Amino acid sequence: MKRRDLLKISMLGGLVASATTARAEHCAGDGTPSQFTPKKPADPAPLENEFEKYPKCPYCGMDRKEHHRTRMLVQYSDNLTDGVCSIHCLSLSLSLNIDREPRNIWGPDYGASVEPRPLLAVEQLTYLIGADLKHAMTRRSKHSFLSADTAKEFQARHGGNPGNFNDALRESYLDMASDVAMIRRNREERRRRAQENRQG
Repeated sequence: MKRRDLLKISMLGGLVASATTARAEHCAGDGTPSQFTPKKPADPAPLENEFEKYPKCPYCGMDRKEHHRTRMLVQYSDNLTDGVCSIHCLSLSLSLNIDREPRNIWGPDYGASVEPRPLLAVEQLTYLIGADLKHAMTRRSKHSFLSADTAKEFQARHGGNPGNFNDALRESYLDMASDVAMIRRNREERRRRAQENRQG
């Protein structure tokens, strides 16, 4: 082989290696930006001592024990877990961690009589969407029930439409714009009142 041809092949190999390295560096940075990655260590058993491990919602700061009737947990395939206050904030977690596959998602049984409400796999739950029941972070409630019959009893008293978890999640995304506007107004009002109290 001529020296000139060997030099060409060597240069071509270098260009391919550089391009491959550039692509690898680009891919390494793809996915969930680090500021959105769940901050707690990987947790293979997130239901154990959940309030100690996940006391506050990472997206809004609300106390999860105080909002035990609406709280949720999502465990991703790498065992990173987000403990959130509501399906509204769960939808944020799922959107921001789009390259993580959810392994388990748990929601509360609103119809249970014990406190805090037990968490169950969302596949087991019936959702009542739009009932006149207070809910965290959203104007249109999306409460979950283990018993479909209990959900129907609540529906008879409070209205709303039954559905499954995917229905409730879809409606959470559809409500996101109006809910965020409502949350901004509420927080601005709280800041205004706090400032008035400090000045008064």
